[in-house]
Amino acid sequence: MSARIGPNAILQLAGVLAREAGADAAHAVLLAAGLRHHLDAPPTSMVPEEDVIALYAALGTAMGPTRAAALARAAGLATAEYLLAHRIPAAAKWTIAVLPARWGCRLLCGAIARHAWTFVGGGAFEWRLGADLELTIRDSPFARGRRTASPVCDFYAGTFEGLFRALIDRRARATETQCAATGAPVCRFTVEGLDARRRRFAAALSATFGGVRALD
Repeated sequence: MSARIGPNAILQLAGVLAREAGADAAHAVLLAAGLRHHLDAPPTSMVPEEDVIALYAALGTAMGPTRAAALARAAGLATAEYLLAHRIPAAAKWTIAVLPARWGCRLLCGAIARHAWTFVGGGAFEWRLGADLELTIRDSPFARGRRTASPVCDFYAGTFEGLFRALIDRRARATETQCAATGAPVCRFTVEGLDARRRRFAAALSATFGGVRALD
């Protein structure tokens, strides 16, 4: 049975495409990816990873690397907003946000690792906290079988950035520093801008009662 990925990888990109490029362009990209069935009935559960692979490859072909990267990153940020609103319990958001950043990072990364099966498909997720936070995806579906001049896992970068900005530090920035599509052995992301000395009581309250916003 094929590995599967959560539907946000498709739903959020379709929404971003419709807003940024128009409904016709969104339909054209999904049709080019062979995903007419997702146009007829948007997915509400996990989808085959092949659908996601085909969609983001079609996005790159249709939009070019620079615009495709921006759209995929925006879809990742929208996915982070969805997860914060619907998938991460208020108590967990409060706990992560109120801790010093280094402890909060460990808690958040542990949660991401436990749920990695929902977003890496047949790949594997790992993390390491040193001077900066390093996240690694081996056999990323977004890079699998592709050869490009620049990294292509912008959906992941956007999702990671959205989560860490909301729960750890609003200055967090996630960057893909290595990508299998460019010939690297793994896809590697660095999350910078995390201040280990800060406590975020206001962010914790905000995470519990509504929008999530970290303190300066």
